[in-house]
Parts: sequence; structure tokens; C-alpha cells
Amino acid sequence: MLSANIQAGSSTRGYHDYVARSWSHVLPAGNKRGSLDLIAQLAGQYDIVGLNEADPGSLRSGFTNQTQYLAQHGGFDYWSHQPNRRMAGVASSANGLLSKLEPIEVTDHALPGRISGRGVLLARFGSGDDGLMIAIAHLSLGANSRSVQLGFIAELLQDHRHAVLMGDFNCAVDRPEMQALFRNTRLQPPAFAVPTFPSWQPQRAIDHILISDGLGCSGARAMSAAQSDHLALSLELDVPDKALG
Repeated sequence: MLSANIQAGSSTRGYHDYVARSWSHVLPAGNKRGSLDLIAQLAGQYDIVGLNEADPGSLRSGFTNQTQYLAQHGGFDYWSHQPNRRMAGVASSANGLLSKLEPIEVTDHALPGRISGRGVLLARFGSGDDGLMIAIAHLSLGANSRSVQLGFIAELLQDHRHAVLMGDFNCAVDRPEMQALFRNTRLQPPAFAVPTFPSWQPQRAIDHILISDGLGCSGARAMSAAQSDHLALSLELDVPDKALG
């Protein structure tokens, strides 16, 4: 599986681009389509992909639903998205799911926080207590808001023995709010940190794929998601057959 904050297809090659290329975050300029094609090539190598900051079809993306575009060009039969923040139709952001496996249910929930506009997308594979639950989230910058959001997510996942939580957490796993998540669910901290931000000189491990203790994994690594300011994070997940069907 793969988790990627794609920055709506925008290009950021250094901190100076946040200012010099700020127009690309609100206007349909730059080579966003080319970036999406590169991301689709990468995503297509995986069975399940979680997206953050995928534009669901606003001015800056040329009214292209980027999750749908990646599904079509990456070879995914199933996709879903959860639009979150909107800025007067000029720019919008979504969590997204791309899957080559058919989920039996997809739901979304608004996350609590001081500023509204973030959410968690849930996809269930398989049935009963052994089914696999995938959660995709993009958490707040502030620790207090993250703490409330992770508490909410913990309530959603606490009864699932086969669960995965992935996305842009905006914090490292050793933060106090993350420890509360681990105490209240079967999710486990990763064996080692994989820095993903900033993409041009990764120093912070803030994108994560967390799995429950009933699942096995290997091969965690970071790789370029076109020219996003985050590297994508991949993981090979060992899922029991009963969790998928």
C-alpha cells in the first residue's frame, strides 16, 4: 500500500517555492497534469493507495477530480474521495482512496478541531470482525486539535483487529497525542521512522502507515510523489485471507 500527500499536483522544490509559486495553489497553471501522470505511474504499482490534498475539482485543478483521474490512469477499479476544505470554489482539498480490491463499504467522517474542514475516510474490506479497515486522514498542524482528532479516530478503530491508519499526521509518532492513539487501539508504532518531509531534504517523519498488531508488514520506504512537498510512503502489508473476504 501507498500513502501520498500529492499537494494537488503542485510543484514545490524548496521552501522558497511556497512564496514564489504560491499562485499554483489557487490557479490551474503549471504542469499539474504531468505531475498527476507521474503519481499515477507510482500509485499503479500498489493495491491500495491513500491520498491527501487531492483536489476534487476546483479552479486550481482545471475542475479535474484528481482522485478519479489517478484511478483511471493508475488502473484502479475502485476509488472514493472525501472533499474537505473549500476556498470559494478556487481551491479544494480531499482525502482519497484508490483500490484494486473491492471495498464492501466506504464512509467518511468530519474530524473535530479548532478549525473545521478535516476528515477521515474509512474503507472496509471483508466482512465480520476479521475484516480489514483502512482509514485515511490528514491531521491538523496544532497539537491540541490533533489530540482531539486522534481520540475521535481511536473510537472508530478501537474494535477492529485488522486496521490500518494512514496519511499526513503533521507530527512524529513519539508525540503525546500519538501515544494516546496507541493505548486506545490495536495500532502499533512503526519499527523505525521514515522521514518524508520536506521532500527535497527529508528530515521529519510525519506521514505514517500504522497497522494493528494482527497484521504483518515489511519494506517501509519513502519515494518521490512527483514534485509534492511530501514524499510518498509505501509498505508491504501481510493480510490474512479472512480479512479480505
